[in-house]
Amino acid sequence: MNSQAEIIAHRGGLWPGMSENTLEAFTAAHRAGVTWMETDVHASADGVLFAAHDAALDRIAGRPQRIRDLRARELDSIELTAGGRLPRLTTLIEALPEARWNIDVKAAHSIAPMVRTARSLHVDHRLRLASFSTSTLQTLREALPGVRTSFGTLETALFALGSLPGLPDHGPASLPAGLDALQVPMSFKSLPVVTRDFVARAHRAGLEVHVWTINDSASMRILLDRGVDAIVTDDVMLGLAQLAPGNNQTR
Repeated sequence: MNSQAEIIAHRGGLWPGMSENTLEAFTAAHRAGVTWMETDVHASADGVLFAAHDAALDRIAGRPQRIRDLRARELDSIELTAGGRLPRLTTLIEALPEARWNIDVKAAHSIAPMVRTARSLHVDHRLRLASFSTSTLQTLREALPGVRTSFGTLETALFALGSLPGLPDHGPASLPAGLDALQVPMSFKSLPVVTRDFVARAHRAGLEVHVWTINDSASMRILLDRGVDAIVTDDVMLGLAQLAPGNNQTR
């Protein structure tokens, strides 16, 4: 087990009486002892970033609009179905000054607002930017040198090729500056992704391995036994319990 392994609170975690991706949820995770928070962001019509997984408001607020269709002031007033309100990213970062933020930039129209927000807050050391889109990540890396990022889908696939004979641990492509973590599922289409070799190659290349989204103790123990650096989970308390001494062996 990696003695420095961490729990990353997925959307702040799921807590009784709280909506995902709210200040209340992230505050609960931080009080429980979590440093790294995961959230997705979408930009409002006037370019303000809000913490939300979905582009649309129907699932979380019972409204037909998309976040990008409404201005920030209107989004500020929307009550979420499970309680709380949609938070601005700046509000979260400022309200929890000791927390760190793993931010998934979901859509192209959110790239420029993400760059503006990062530049205005001067909190590069507290951010890791993520996206499935390698092109989105490339744009963010160019605009925000020094901000750490995870791998995009294509970059992850190229890294996986590093298990082939004759290739370096990181695969056939060079690693971009600022890249610090592979954020991957435990398996993909029934094929294992996070093997001992995968984790070992990542560590030799100076990279961390974070696995999403794991909500059962058996999988958590397996992953910790393989040496992963972080587990992304909705069940923050379960995850923290697996990091406790005596709970680091597979069964």
